[in-house]
Amino acid sequence: MRSGVVALVSASLLSLLGAAPHPAREVPLPQRMADTGGGTQLITAEAATTAATSGTVTWWDRRGGQWVKAGTAPARFGARGLVAGDTRRQGTSTTPTGLYDLPYAFGIAAAPPGTRTSYRRVHQDSWWCQDSGSRSYNRWTEPLPADCRASESEHLIAYDPSYSHALVIGFNYHAPVRDRGAGIFLHVNGKGATEGCVSVPGAAMLTILAWADPARAPHIAIGTTGGATALTRY
Repeated sequence: MRSGVVALVSASLLSLLGAAPHPAREVPLPQRMADTGGGTQLITAEAATTAATSGTVTWWDRRGGQWVKAGTAPARFGARGLVAGDTRRQGTSTTPTGLYDLPYAFGIAAAPPGTRTSYRRVHQDSWWCQDSGSRSYNRWTEPLPADCRASESEHLIAYDPSYSHALVIGFNYHAPVRDRGAGIFLHVNGKGATEGCVSVPGAAMLTILAWADPARAPHIAIGTTGGATALTRY
C-alpha cells in the first residue's frame, strides 16, 4: 500500500475513533492575558526568562472579538535581562516588564510612509533627559535644560541607527518616579543587547510604524513565557 493511502486510512481511523488528526490550535497569547490595554492593537515582547537578552516581538490586531497575529520579529532586550517595571532601578541595563502605552514615535530619519502615530524628528539639539534631579526627567527636550546634566542624558542624534526610527514606551513616563528609569523605547537594533529598551530589525520597525494606529490605542506588553513576569499576568 502506498504511503499516501496509509496516511488517508490513518486519518479516517482517527476520525472514527473521535481523535483529531491535528493538535488543537493554540489560543493566541493576547487571549490569555488579563489586560491588553483596552485597545484593538497590541505588541507583545516576550523572552524565555528574566535572564534572557533576546526573544520575540509580535504585533496583533483584534478583529471580531479575536486576536490575530499581524507580524513577528526577533527582539533584543536589556544586557542584564528583564525585571518587574515597578521595582526597576535606573542604570541597571534591564528591560522593564509590564503593560505600557506608546505615546509617540520619533526618529533621526523621516517618518516612513503610512505612519499615523505622532512623529517627532530628531535634530542636533534633541535630548532625552535622564537626570533624575531635573524637572525634565524622562522627557524629550530641545535644547538640554540647565538642570539636566548631559552626562545623565541621551543626545538622540548620536544613536544612529538605533534611533533612526523608534516608539516611546510609556514606562515611568506619565508620572515619573525618580531613579526608576528613563528613555525606554522600541527601536531599531544596535550592535547587541540594549540598555533597557526593546529593539527589532530595521525592516520590522518600519512595518510596526506603518501598522500602529493611535485610534486603536496600541499598547506594548513586555514579559516572559512564565513565572512572576509572565505576559499572561498582565
